[in-house]
Amino acid sequence: MSKVKKNILANLVGNVWTGLMSLAFVPLYIHFMGIEAYGLMGVFSALLGFFALFDMGLSSTLNREVARLSVKKDKAQEMCDLVRTLEIPYWGFGILVAVLVILASPVIGFHWVKVKALSPQTVRLAVMLMGLSIAFQWPIAFYSGGLMGLQRQVLLNGINMVVATFRGFGAVLVLWLVSATVEAFFIWQILIVAVQVSLLAYFLWKSLPPAPARPRYRPELLKNIWRFAAGMTTLAVTATILRQTDKIILSRLLTLEQFGYYSLASVGAMTLFRILGPIFESIYPQFTRLVESKDDAGVISLYHKSAQLVSALILSSALVISMFSRDLLLLWTRSPLTANNAHLVMSILMMGTALNCVIHVPYALQIAHGWTKLAFAVDSVSILLLVPLMILLTRWFGAPGAAWVWVLLNLGYVFVSVPIMHRRLIKDEKWAWYFQDLGPPLLVAVGMVLVGRLLISDAWPPFVLAASIGMLGLVTLVASACACNRLGAVAAMKSLVARMKSYA
Repeated sequence: MSKVKKNILANLVGNVWTGLMSLAFVPLYIHFMGIEAYGLMGVFSALLGFFALFDMGLSSTLNREVARLSVKKDKAQEMCDLVRTLEIPYWGFGILVAVLVILASPVIGFHWVKVKALSPQTVRLAVMLMGLSIAFQWPIAFYSGGLMGLQRQVLLNGINMVVATFRGFGAVLVLWLVSATVEAFFIWQILIVAVQVSLLAYFLWKSLPPAPARPRYRPELLKNIWRFAAGMTTLAVTATILRQTDKIILSRLLTLEQFGYYSLASVGAMTLFRILGPIFESIYPQFTRLVESKDDAGVISLYHKSAQLVSALILSSALVISMFSRDLLLLWTRSPLTANNAHLVMSILMMGTALNCVIHVPYALQIAHGWTKLAFAVDSVSILLLVPLMILLTRWFGAPGAAWVWVLLNLGYVFVSVPIMHRRLIKDEKWAWYFQDLGPPLLVAVGMVLVGRLLISDAWPPFVLAASIGMLGLVTLVASACACNRLGAVAAMKSLVARMKSYA
């Protein structure tokens, strides 16, 4: 098994497991704490996303630079010094974030969120604990980026899986046996995330190649990477605004209860990134190596194979979940009220997220070339449209209106950003992306899901219904993969024909 395939498999297993751990315990969180307290978890997610604006592109830069330096000889000292140079400001800003959130807690607790069951004092204390948790969680992306650049995805995912398991089970035990309060929940999160960041830091430093001297802070190294880091910073800012603005606006326009349902739907839709993440995290360093080696044929081959893999996995999953969102929410939460309030929003968000996922392979190719201007320009235009559209559609149609904004923006990415990219990179491959990588798996998945919707009944017993939806998802995935000319049965048949010709 090649290293890329091994890393994709490790990332997929790790992301699926951590995703299951985060989803499996949500009904118990709501049971113990209530929907308003779960809405505070949405506030925490928005805060974490907002402060990701100030990552300054360091985690992505570390990923790329470590991958680039790893193919060159006698670069061990520079690699270790670079990690130390970027690590110090990263931790410093994490501490600053904690202080800022704690200082802002009275404003958020007493003036921002709209509460009914919870007191403003409880919200304020919860926000203060969020700040402490963010301080420890902040460097996780940095150390993870370094491990991915070193192709240590198996180790990284092993750590994340163990931590996710303890995070979920431990939180439930704390809520059940100690205190069913949002304060107890966030105290446990602080403890577990401190353990996680310590493990990642230890293993990153252990995985770096031996250097002649101790790592030291060398600000001059920033001169070689500042352009790419600045570009990634702007992308981080725009991407975070795009992903978190809905939560910031809706936390103000909706009641905390309604925002809790939206947050739940968003968690469901964001599970698609659990599928995308393993692929992106594996192909991005590989794209960087191929670009650095000027292997154009390898770049094109990896581009189409990974794009078809993303399309088959993401589109089949998104369509099945969207079509059966109410049934799945009911099976997940065991609450008809929750399912009725969240299923439409989740279906719409799922469609938008699927569109966002399929453009990540073109995006990986862009940043492997160090080209960040296109993504920044497209994101900037999207932001200008996002805020007024979000406010207007939310006031007119509520949470579903806000979800439709996400769909419209990502349609723009698919039909505007990708063609522009192909004018500069792998120019002759644009139509192959639309008509080979995207179109066939989409059409097959749509057909399979429509047939499945006609055959599967909501009245079936829960176990039978869950098994039927799962089987439909598996069949749809296989059929979508077979529709891709570089995956599945088509690719296998071509390989067999080629081998037969060679024998002849």
